[in-house]
Amino acid sequence: MKHLTTTFLTVILATLSFYAQLQGNTPVKAVDSVDLNKYAGKWYEIARYPNKFQKKCVGNTTATYVLKSRERLEVTNRCLEKDGTISDAKGAGKVENKQTNAKLKVRFAPGFLSFLPMVWADYWVIDLAPDYSYSVVGTPDRDYLWILAREPEFKDSLYQDILRRAEKQGFQPAKVVKTPQGLETGKGSVLN
Repeated sequence: MKHLTTTFLTVILATLSFYAQLQGNTPVKAVDSVDLNKYAGKWYEIARYPNKFQKKCVGNTTATYVLKSRERLEVTNRCLEKDGTISDAKGAGKVENKQTNAKLKVRFAPGFLSFLPMVWADYWVIDLAPDYSYSVVGTPDRDYLWILAREPEFKDSLYQDILRRAEKQGFQPAKVVKTPQGLETGKGSVLN
């Protein structure tokens, strides 16, 4: 009877632990290390959680990072809007965790406001290909998620693997929307 009770309690605790992880009760973990020289450059947005600051974007979304120093980056986000225009957002990034370079802060507010903590947002690299062909960026509160790649598309099997790993960190694959790439640009070229 004692063995049965111990087994039952072990199963209950394991089940509760599993559901706690799904609920996001465990902290989000960034990757062990990011080489910012390799990370710099152009990334295509493969998918993301919908968010208010990208609500006008319909596709062709990219992020370009230029290393300005060991701990600072210039950020340019670009996307195609529904009316066919290209939207650019320029910002800055800074390394928050200097030991790993995996936790950064980004801001798109004007530079003169950079002393205000609230203009800086978390940017954590939570998954990264060894060859830097893809990256997954999330926030510790799990409100934001982006899947980025060096090419505008990649295999669905890889996409599904990435979603599974993100889910293990408490992100919700059902919320992720794919980003169309290769849409024609110019006025009136996007479906109304």
